[in-house]
Amino acid sequence: MTDSALVIDGITAGYGGGDVLHDVSFTVPAGTITCIVGPNGAGKSTLLAVISGVLRPRAGQVTHRGERITGKSPRDVLRAGIVQVPQNHSLFPAMTVAENLDLGGYMLGSRAQVADRRATVQALFPDVGGWLRKKAGSLSGGQQRLVEFARCLMLDPDVVILDEPSMGLAPQILRTVFGAVREMNARGKTVLLVEQNARAGLRMAGHGVVLENGRVRLTGTGTEVLGHPEIGALYLGGQSRPAQSGPAESGPAESGPAQAGPEPPGVGP
Repeated sequence: MTDSALVIDGITAGYGGGDVLHDVSFTVPAGTITCIVGPNGAGKSTLLAVISGVLRPRAGQVTHRGERITGKSPRDVLRAGIVQVPQNHSLFPAMTVAENLDLGGYMLGSRAQVADRRATVQALFPDVGGWLRKKAGSLSGGQQRLVEFARCLMLDPDVVILDEPSMGLAPQILRTVFGAVREMNARGKTVLLVEQNARAGLRMAGHGVVLENGRVRLTGTGTEVLGHPEIGALYLGGQSRPAQSGPAESGPAESGPAQAGPEPPGVGP
């Protein structure tokens, strides 16, 4: 039986008294890439906020390696070994790449530990090592994303959460970014990925989760989820069938179905 890195159990959560997530439950297997997909407004970012400790759910809990993290502060969730790279670029543009990396290790005990960890990260991302003296703001969007990946590894996390890592990147850059995601996973990191490019994300993932209207619509292997007929409806502009457990409750206004998007080079079979 595969160990679980994260167990999301019955999460109901939202903002200002209105629930966005409704009884969301699924498991993130340890050592795998799990990809969450769903239309805009499905609750994907809200779920990540719950896992990271930014938002406290009204009901349910999240456990990491069997330990409850619901109710912990974001700092404590970070200490537990769960790091998130946000959707929007989060580097300090006026600082160098080296300084941004060192900030990722701010919870380490000494400068020597920070230097050792940076050396390890640079070995994993040699391109980042070549940009150390550059201002982060001078890098392209794809280069900044790779620096963010490197920075998130400074604390040697158990789980890496990536929120739309391909957002805003040119198609020719996606191969490098997705390759970096695979490499982090190959080095033993459990990756929880929210991805707008559904086809690429699910093909890369060992486990897939579909959210719609704040509910889990479907789970399975990445291949199973991608091949399910409902996914064609969701991602090609149609309407999916109601959930078997009953009609989906109204959630926040949907801005339209998410698109599978173009296949980045090197991601297909």
